[in-house]
Amino acid sequence: MAHNKTRLSRRDFFKASGMLAAAAAGSVPVLGGLETASAQSKKSVGNWESAFSACDMCFNKCGCIARVQDGVVKKLDPNPKFLKSRGMLCARGNAGVAQLYDPDRLKHPLLRKGARGEGKWQRIPWDEAIDLLATKMQAIREKYTPCGHLFTAGTDLQSQFVGRFAEVYGSYNVTSHESLCLLSGSRAFLDTFGEVPFADVLNSKYIVMAGANRFEALVTPDSIDLMTAMQKGSKLVVLDPRYTKTAALADEWYPIRPGTDMAFMLALAHVIINEKLYDEKWIADKTYGIEQLREHVQKYDPRFASEECGIPAQDIARIARELAAAAPASMIYPGRRTSDYRNSTQIRRSFAIVNGLLGNWDRPGGLLAAREVGLKGVPYDAPWYDDNPGDRVDAHKVPMMFEHDGSFLITRDAVLSGKPYPVKGWFVYKTNPLGTAPDRARTIEMCNAMEFMAVVDIAMSDTAWMADLVLPAPSYLERQDPASGLQGSVACACVVQRDPVVPALYESRPVFDVLKAVAGKLELGEYFDFTIEEYRRQQLRELPGAAEALAKDGVYYNPSKVYGIYEDRVYKTLSKKVEFYNQRYEKMGVDPMPVYSPPARVPENRFRMVLGRSALVTQSSSQNNAVLHQLTGANTLWLNTKSAAKLGISSGDTVEVSSSTGRGELKVEITDGIREDTVYMLSGFGPLSPQLSLIFGEGASMAAVLTGEYDEICGNAAMHETFVSVTRKVAS
Repeated sequence: MAHNKTRLSRRDFFKASGMLAAAAAGSVPVLGGLETASAQSKKSVGNWESAFSACDMCFNKCGCIARVQDGVVKKLDPNPKFLKSRGMLCARGNAGVAQLYDPDRLKHPLLRKGARGEGKWQRIPWDEAIDLLATKMQAIREKYTPCGHLFTAGTDLQSQFVGRFAEVYGSYNVTSHESLCLLSGSRAFLDTFGEVPFADVLNSKYIVMAGANRFEALVTPDSIDLMTAMQKGSKLVVLDPRYTKTAALADEWYPIRPGTDMAFMLALAHVIINEKLYDEKWIADKTYGIEQLREHVQKYDPRFASEECGIPAQDIARIARELAAAAPASMIYPGRRTSDYRNSTQIRRSFAIVNGLLGNWDRPGGLLAAREVGLKGVPYDAPWYDDNPGDRVDAHKVPMMFEHDGSFLITRDAVLSGKPYPVKGWFVYKTNPLGTAPDRARTIEMCNAMEFMAVVDIAMSDTAWMADLVLPAPSYLERQDPASGLQGSVACACVVQRDPVVPALYESRPVFDVLKAVAGKLELGEYFDFTIEEYRRQQLRELPGAAEALAKDGVYYNPSKVYGIYEDRVYKTLSKKVEFYNQRYEKMGVDPMPVYSPPARVPENRFRMVLGRSALVTQSSSQNNAVLHQLTGANTLWLNTKSAAKLGISSGDTVEVSSSTGRGELKVEITDGIREDTVYMLSGFGPLSPQLSLIFGEGASMAAVLTGEYDEICGNAAMHETFVSVTRKVAS
């Protein structure tokens, strides 16, 4: 049965959100790091300055204005000219000041002196650190070829320089955080529409949100626009095995059986096609494979889907009809984090296909194409290395991997096996695989397999804790960054950049400076013979007035069409249309349309572990933030009330969660808001590094418990394939 909620609670939600942001901003003066910085500054005489920046507390990069008094950042305000965040700044954004003045920040270059993970470090000067890094990189290149070195970077405006360095150094082996996060969804929509879309949530009349949780896992502008759309009468249907805040505010919530989303989507397609609820002209003109799809979905009727999903057949049929009636201003929301199952690409293909049937592509209230912001690349010709192997270490394991992102899990397997060739060096920038990648024990093995490992980050993450050399990076408020083009829904496509708001604290240096210095030592200096300012001028070279707009408003908009972009554009698919039947897949021996297979049944006395996000948490990077930690506390295990009773577990008990790969201990949260066969806990707790002082010893690590499966098409991590046991811990 659907769980219906009145719209009265939505006002309360926004009140709570506003209080949360205010609490975050108001908590800043109590921070020890900030007090230290204030004490070191001259006596306050009230001299205030303001400076534009772009937040880096998550991937959204919302525009902000730093308020600086006597050289100390006291407050961050939203930039009203930055439309992507609708002139707002969330709790994480407000907490950027706490990151800047965090007493746990890395302050100096550190060289490991004991065993990995032992925590014995020696402070060394920067020139020694650069010499050591260059010497080790050169030795690995000579011994194992340039491809013997792996480069891994997070989502950051300077991550592009890590990729550039890897290429000129000669290594194919580059992985990104995205291969643990969103690639299967990107793959699916790219292979259906020819590009990855943006959801026009603001103007949509009917939204089905499967697994996404936009009122907690914040994405700008979608999270804000979703509330606005609902206030204007848009209907929201949520499919999620747990009762999230988004589910609580939705018109209907269905606690779907995990892993059955494809059955639901194919049943929607069955109804829309068989009842001819689609725009026949649009389908004929814009799509390829409707007849193959018609035949394909006949076996996936609502009764079939109901048996798989646990959602009443009559509700599935009704939702299909309501979606079609609202089309083209209706959608299956694309989501973002799609690291769910081994068949996640095909699951997300089913999402894309239903959107194609709704005819919502490039139309108001549907899925939008990327707009031209005009930012240009800065080309270069990397050298060629004759002694290199033929390909990446993660090549040929899945048919459609993204080359620029790779697959961290497949790469890890290759490193540990030494096949197809050895990889013995690892450079990591602003990402934390030991905290975010499943099967932490195996990632520790990967670290131990390295002859040399260097990490550049702002804090001593678990990954840094296992490194040989740790280099302190500045926060986003202390550094100059390249320009970046951002996309989003209506009136959001823009360019942002960063300049230092205050000088860099301690001995922190940007990764660009580190790589430039190492490149010079390796006789590759010509490829980094520029400043960030010069690089930005090249990026903006075809955007007259952009530099002035960025200085004046903190953001630049290049006017472009929002809708109708594909009126005179060819789709980037083999058929040059929206592909229900994917011809490229067929040629590669992959199912050209999604074929449903039931997820594995949960074994008796065990549970399927699912992931999710909080509005206060970014992967594993914000839990140790002094402001956000006050609002979050340690993670807990969500356990269904009936399941808890069967196990003899009471609210507040400490439980052990264990899988085939690892275990963890944490407090239990007993609730009716999760399925009996499912458990959930927030990521980023239970760290190995004691230098994350606020959360060391708190909660349990999902990375330690999750098993290491990956998507069979693109290699994205499959983080919902893990079954766990839950037992009550008896106090000794």
